Amino acid sequence: MTAPATRIESDSFGPIEVPLRALWGAQTQRSLQHFAIGEQRMPLALVHAMAQIKRVAAQVNADLGLLEPAKALAIADAAAQVAAGAYDDQFPLSMWQTGSGTQSHMNVNEVLANLASQALGGGLGDERSVHPNDDVNLGQSSNDVFPTAMHLAVALRMTALFASLHGLRAELQAQASALATVLKVGRTHLQDATPVTLGQEFAAFDAQLATAEGMLRHAEPALHALAIGGTAVGNGLNTHPEFGARVALSLATQTGLPFAVAANRLAATAGHEALVALHATLRGLAVALTKIGNDLRLMACGPRAGLGEINLPANEPGSSIMPGKVNPTQVEALLMVCQQVMGHDVAIGIAASQGQFELNTCKPLIAYDVLDSQRLLTDVMASLAVHGIRGLSANTDHLQHQVERSLMNVTALSPHVGHDMAARIARHGQLHGLSLREAALAVGGMSEQDFDAWVDVRRMAGPG
Repeated sequence: MTAPATRIESDSFGPIEVPLRALWGAQTQRSLQHFAIGEQRMPLALVHAMAQIKRVAAQVNADLGLLEPAKALAIADAAAQVAAGAYDDQFPLSMWQTGSGTQSHMNVNEVLANLASQALGGGLGDERSVHPNDDVNLGQSSNDVFPTAMHLAVALRMTALFASLHGLRAELQAQASALATVLKVGRTHLQDATPVTLGQEFAAFDAQLATAEGMLRHAEPALHALAIGGTAVGNGLNTHPEFGARVALSLATQTGLPFAVAANRLAATAGHEALVALHATLRGLAVALTKIGNDLRLMACGPRAGLGEINLPANEPGSSIMPGKVNPTQVEALLMVCQQVMGHDVAIGIAASQGQFELNTCKPLIAYDVLDSQRLLTDVMASLAVHGIRGLSANTDHLQHQVERSLMNVTALSPHVGHDMAARIARHGQLHGLSLREAALAVGGMSEQDFDAWVDVRRMAGPG
């Protein structure tokens, strides 16, 4: 006789078949059937965050005398395993589900209940000795657990984001130092301007990222206000009055982050302004990175029929038909990530505006997009630092030639001959294909000694 492939479980909607060895239960199975939408799954970072909350919640409920110590320990142990990624394959649900995240929350509750039941010698499903609602979810609701998990997951990812940002800034600072004396033609409006050094440009890139980091640091503290303890609508129905504060304190102790219950938990379930603000700073970082990326690929364009000022590291062949072609692939990946982040920002803003009364029902979308932006930016900055900035070199001879031919060095003559005469010299040089020195001596009424004293391109580039 063939062994059955499924087991029968029941919930308030009646019986349903669940895969025999699955650790999830009836509500997860119904979600799999009703929300076969897209390829995006609920982020595992969010699942792991919910498991961390469940671990702490079980311990708090035991301390409050509301949950049997043996059950609490079994639930906490199961939650620790889930949070560590041991059962990632048991969380198959699409992110396109209920706007409160209830199905994924129940997915976590069901898996933890079954794991805890097995640890206590019980069975799975209808034979389990730990209940997903009465025990694992004691004193909780999807409406306070899910937004708490959103903040927890995003806050925990900030460490890796800052590490990648600091790594990229370190490489830019190293290039700023290495290229400090390499003169080049500055550009405004993509037209020749007065000279700068490559080092100054790379230092400016680093300064842009420093500004972006400052914005991120400013937005970060709002993530530490948690909805936990608010239950269904934010007023704490069916939970111990100390539950939320104790859970937040325990999460703070475990993570080293200053978590606390939100001052107004109705607002914490209905609105997601903290995540909107945080993601706006991620968009700001993407804006800065876009400018940096575009400058890098413009400086590297050519190498013979473009600006050709720098050489980006050659990491892989760039064409299936043109031998020897190498493309700025790290920059292209960076720009696509930045475009995705900017798109996420629009979606997050719209989703966060859709709270009605005591609940926002676009939580999975907000969580998915914020976490995705964090991950993409973290990864692409690390990749760019190692494969795009480190190993970059300057074409110094070419840059020197460009500086010597630039007519915008005429700006140094303005204090001595006046703006109108300086403009006349530049126009004469452009019209007749002359160098600035040749044009100045032809129409400017100055000696070679005067020109050499007045036009010092290194001094024009400023201090350092």
